[in-house]
Amino acid sequence: MRHLRGPAVLLAALGLVLAGTAASTAMYATGYVALGDSYTSGVGSGHYLAESADCRRSALAYPELWASDHAPASYRSLACAGATTSDVLDTQLSALQSGTNLVSLTVGGNDVGFASIMRDCVLRGTDTCVSEIDAAETTARATLPGRLDHLYAQIAERAPTARVVVLGYPRFYDTGVWFCLGLSSTSRKKINEGADVLDAVIRAATLRQGFFFADVRARFAADHENCDGDSSWLHAVDFTDLEQSYHPTASGQSGGYYPAFSAAVTG
Repeated sequence: MRHLRGPAVLLAALGLVLAGTAASTAMYATGYVALGDSYTSGVGSGHYLAESADCRRSALAYPELWASDHAPASYRSLACAGATTSDVLDTQLSALQSGTNLVSLTVGGNDVGFASIMRDCVLRGTDTCVSEIDAAETTARATLPGRLDHLYAQIAERAPTARVVVLGYPRFYDTGVWFCLGLSSTSRKKINEGADVLDAVIRAATLRQGFFFADVRARFAADHENCDGDSSWLHAVDFTDLEQSYHPTASGQSGGYYPAFSAAVTG
């Protein structure tokens, strides 16, 4: 029976891998809390939960999808459209408990006014767009690190055993497309630059705290940014619903944010 040793060892190893994967998911499945701004709440993906009111938490946001698939013993989302780091501190951290062992979070964009800046890029032209993004990048580098450090420390204190996954923001435009209606090429490149600066600041603060950073940019960059036509996972400026402008669609939540979060949970 010596010739069976190889297959037997392989099967045993496969069993260990599968058991390890199941265990890694289960250890984060007893208490999950989602925090942050509109990119966590799911603005842009529709199907908003009535009880969430102006926070616009969607049934198609990645935290809801993950909780549905993994059935944690407890799950709560306090993510809210328009939230800043101060809002998360003041109104969302009450959901954390000592038994919380999984937290997801995206926040920082509203601290530098990025939503209104991007609307101004459309309504007020290239010079205004570049000037406002320059100012936002300065704020992101000078002010945001301290705000994030304070917020992350509070999360760690309230949920000391939690795996905290911080998700960033996508780049918004495919600048490799030769023709795209709307903003100038200069504005599109500047908007992407601003997103990169914001993600760099958030990633650095995340790693300082020992949390896990999930970068969604590559997933959206695979033909799912604005200027990519029907394959885009992002809303352009929508004058019928300005709030959802530059937010992920339902496909952006399920195809961009959900797998990035899942990989960080089990990785």
